[in-house]
Amino acid sequence: MRITSLYTTLSLLLLSSFAIAQEQCIEPRIAGLEHNEEYMMLLKEDSRLQYREDSIASVIVRARQMLREDVANRTVYAEQIMQGENEIFTLRNAKGRVIDRINTIEQEWVLQNMNTTLPTVSQSSAKIETDSLRYRNLVRNSAFSRYLAMPDYTTLLRAQRREMQAVDYVNRYMANYHELDELATAYATVPTEDEALSIQERFAALETINEQLADSLHLAWNYIYDNKSYAYDYLMEALGCEQQLDRQTERYSEAMRKIVALEGETASEALVDYFVRKQALVEYEQAVAEELALPEAADSLRGVQAQLATISYQLPKVSYEQRYFLQYDSLKFVSQPYYTASNPIPETTLYEHGTIYRILLGTFSAKRPVSIFRNTVPLSYVVTDEGKWRYFAGGFATLEEAEEARVVLRKRGFTKPQVVVWADGKYRNLDEDPQPSTTVSGYRIEILGVSTLSDAVREVIAAIEGVELSRVGSNLFVLGTFAEKTEVERVVKELTAADSALDVRVKELEQSSETE
Repeated sequence: MRITSLYTTLSLLLLSSFAIAQEQCIEPRIAGLEHNEEYMMLLKEDSRLQYREDSIASVIVRARQMLREDVANRTVYAEQIMQGENEIFTLRNAKGRVIDRINTIEQEWVLQNMNTTLPTVSQSSAKIETDSLRYRNLVRNSAFSRYLAMPDYTTLLRAQRREMQAVDYVNRYMANYHELDELATAYATVPTEDEALSIQERFAALETINEQLADSLHLAWNYIYDNKSYAYDYLMEALGCEQQLDRQTERYSEAMRKIVALEGETASEALVDYFVRKQALVEYEQAVAEELALPEAADSLRGVQAQLATISYQLPKVSYEQRYFLQYDSLKFVSQPYYTASNPIPETTLYEHGTIYRILLGTFSAKRPVSIFRNTVPLSYVVTDEGKWRYFAGGFATLEEAEEARVVLRKRGFTKPQVVVWADGKYRNLDEDPQPSTTVSGYRIEILGVSTLSDAVREVIAAIEGVELSRVGSNLFVLGTFAEKTEVERVVKELTAADSALDVRVKELEQSSETE
């Protein structure tokens, strides 16, 4: 009933949102465009798409709540959430195309209706004359079209248009991030391996999407920041506002120090970069608006600055601890035969990951009759590469449980039960090989205590063939793997020669030598 109701709710919300969007009074964002039929239709379409997206988002919120509460129908709710998110993705793509066209019409109108003559700017002038018509959007004001060359102003408007694109990337990233957090929580409690695998697949898909969104945000934001900064710097320099230029240099330095300090500490460096530099840029824009005597724009930018201050962007990394659904089973002894011709002893389940202990009852050259195992349950077998039959009893999570089971089996008349273990798919008989021997399989170099590497050190590393450099956290670089110790020693000497202050250490990589 709940599921049917949820689907019904989705349909009703879509219908109602369409009706509301149709009835809503749409006003132009720029006076003078109200008679542009295409422009007004696009505004209505944008409003309709937004209502649809909001409606589906509310249904997804409800489905996520039911996902946690209604355990029996989790699969259905998970599918519905995925379906809703796919529809939102489609809506946002459509909305993006509509917004692009709206912005293009607005940009063309602004360019056609502004005085594009470039006046001579007096270096001593700290202010410029402003028109009686002033816009809350800073770059829409005529000061920019009058004092910037037309190609530069066109680029500035294009950068302003991409601001909403960057916001969309951020919103989608954060929505996915919160779902990743919910998936990690759900993963820790799901009762079956199939449910866990489904969550893992969704988790991996969302991580991939967020990586792509972060890359897109990085490209869009760099374009916006570079072109806006250029335009503002040019205007402030032309007007002789040296103090504003100096203050912006300080803002940029402060922002970069904060960004570097947070490297490797959050879920997304692109997100950190966006919000830190965005706050600095908006503060600069506010100062520019005040210099240009544009109180409406300055007031609007103060509101943006206040909103940015409320957003938590230093998101911790989301991960989950891998779960292995091994089937453990203690020993039982039944009065009637459990294994028969119609219910034979099964093959031993071999797990690729995790640790499970069993009791080896014996190794035989051929298959043995069930009767020799004294009605012990559960039993299983493995046929080795040599054609030997190994019979096992039970499945235990700990060595202590396995040892206790062995004592019981001895009392039941088994002469030589042995404890064996599979660790991540590797088999070992603990009676014959109590401790796995280890051998050095290679070496790696660790560079500790630095957040960046000098150019000289990077040149040394670049000259090494077949060896990768990776960063772990904010103050550790790992270089490796090396097969020969002499090669490692040579590289260490070259690194310390390039930078004597480096803390360079060599780590041996051990490989277990285990009998399968």
